[in-house]
This record gives sequence, C-alpha cells and structure tokens, in this order.
Amino acid sequence: MKNTLFQRLSLSAAVLALLMQTCIAASVGWPREIKTEHGIVTLNQPPQRIVSTSVTVTGTLLAIDAPVIASGATTPNSRIADAQGYLNQWSQIAAERNVQRLYIGEPNAEAIAGQAPDLIIMSATGGDSALKLYDQLAAIAPVLVVNYDDKSWQELARQLGEATGHEAQAKATVKQFDERVKKLKAELALPAQPVSALVYRPEGQSANLWTAASPQGQLLHQLGFTLAELPASLHGSQSQGVRKDIVQLSGENLAEGLNGQTLLLFAGDNSDKQRLMSNRFLAHLPAVKNQQVYPLGNDTFRLDYYSASNLLTRLETLFISH
Repeated sequence: MKNTLFQRLSLSAAVLALLMQTCIAASVGWPREIKTEHGIVTLNQPPQRIVSTSVTVTGTLLAIDAPVIASGATTPNSRIADAQGYLNQWSQIAAERNVQRLYIGEPNAEAIAGQAPDLIIMSATGGDSALKLYDQLAAIAPVLVVNYDDKSWQELARQLGEATGHEAQAKATVKQFDERVKKLKAELALPAQPVSALVYRPEGQSANLWTAASPQGQLLHQLGFTLAELPASLHGSQSQGVRKDIVQLSGENLAEGLNGQTLLLFAGDNSDKQRLMSNRFLAHLPAVKNQQVYPLGNDTFRLDYYSASNLLTRLETLFISH
C-alpha cells in the first residue's frame, strides 16, 4: 500500500515537473514572432526542415548548426564554388550534412515545395534573392526574409539563431570568432591607411567598392582598418540595385574611387592583383606605385563564418611578422 502510494506520488511529481518544464519552454521560446522585411512571421515550434534559397545565407545557417536540408546554388565549378554550386568555404560541410541542391541560379518554387520545408529563408537583396516568389512560397511554409548587405555575418547569425531556436549555437560561434578578431587586432601591423576594399573586375574595367555598411567594411573596421572616404564627386554613384554594401565604379570613376593608400582585393587572388597592377589607367595610384595591393582570396565575395575565418587567416599571413 505504501509503495503504491509512493509510486503514485512520485509519478505525479514527475508529471508536474514535466508540465512545468513544458510551460517554461513555451513561455520563453515557442511560439515566437520574428520581425522580417515582409512583416512578422510566427513560428509555432523550432523548424526541422529549413530550405535556404540564398547560397549566401546557407553558410551562416550551417555555422550555427541549423537544420538546413536544401539550398539554392550558384554556377558550379567556378573559382568560388564546387561541382554542386556550393561555396567552397562550406561545401564540404554541406556534403557531410547531406544538404540537397534546389536549383542553380534561378529560383524554382516547385523544387522548394518538393523538399516539404517548415521554414523557407530568402535574402531581400543580391543576386541570390528569391523575393519575386515570396507570395508563392509563403503558401508552402513560413518565409523569413533577411538582409545580408547591411549587417555583419555575426548579426545575421544572431537573427537566424532566434528564428531557428539555435541562439546558443549562434552566440557561441560569434563569441569564438570575435575573440579571434580581438586577438588579431592587437597583433596586426596595418598597411598604409586608409584602405580601399574592393572586388576588381578587369574584364569590364570596373570594381565594386565595399562601403562601411558592408560585412567586409565592418570586419575591417573591427580590426582597426580605416576605409577611404569616397570622393565628393562620386557620392550618389549607382550601386547594385537597392544594396547598401557596394558602390560600383567604372570608366573614369574607377581610378578616382580607388583613393586608398592600400588596396585590399576581395574575391581575388594573385592573378587579379597582377592584372590590376598592369592596368595603365591605374598606374598612377599611390597604392599601385607603392606596391600596396593585397589579394584576400576568392572566397571573400560573401562573408559567412567560414569565409570570414579564412579572411582572418590571410590577414595574419599578410600583416603579422613571423
């Protein structure tokens, strides 16, 4: 009799504890409302089948261990991507996690629906935006629209952590990276300042200049670099659509806009450096005359945890005396 009563009391206590834990989890976690570029998205529970239509955003989802099952891709077998069209800096991780390729380039609603997602993530701007399919995709699953052109990958990671229930993973990843940045900043012997940070396009005699709002510009600022101010005559130059992270330079504006004492070539290697240095229209630039041109790797066109980590390694190699 006593044992039976004790068992009942123990069972009741266990059930009560479980109910309390469930209530606490629900009150602080789910459902939750996420503010997006397209209003508020309500998520009733942590997503388990995330589809990323943005190859740029996929890297940050992988870094916080979010359950991304499929992703859009870019042109395969290029200088920045593998045979799947996944960015080189995280392609191996995507393979290990069996992330399926949705499509290459042009968004495909049928391919997205075929993955039966419980959350679809897309970018608001950029070449990998699927915004034109928003209404169609919103009928399939909740759609989270994020912007990566006006914030660091760390800020994006925190936002995605909140949306996916992976806040702890996002916090840990960002903390580890920021500690490395802080340590590196104390060790760097900076090149001549200020700097122009750019993506050089020799075939079109043009460049995309990273602004202070770009993830690249923000990371350089964290490390103690100073971005050269755009000449007054070029203020209001066209940028790529509604993007805040770049200013496009071409023609006579190219040389005028590259006014930094040092040129940092993102999405570039030594061959890009040589082509810039041999451009006779840029030969008069102080950075070119003083050999202050540094390529930072092909994987730095879009910064996520993986490419940003690779960038720190390159900066260590370039600007720390060993």
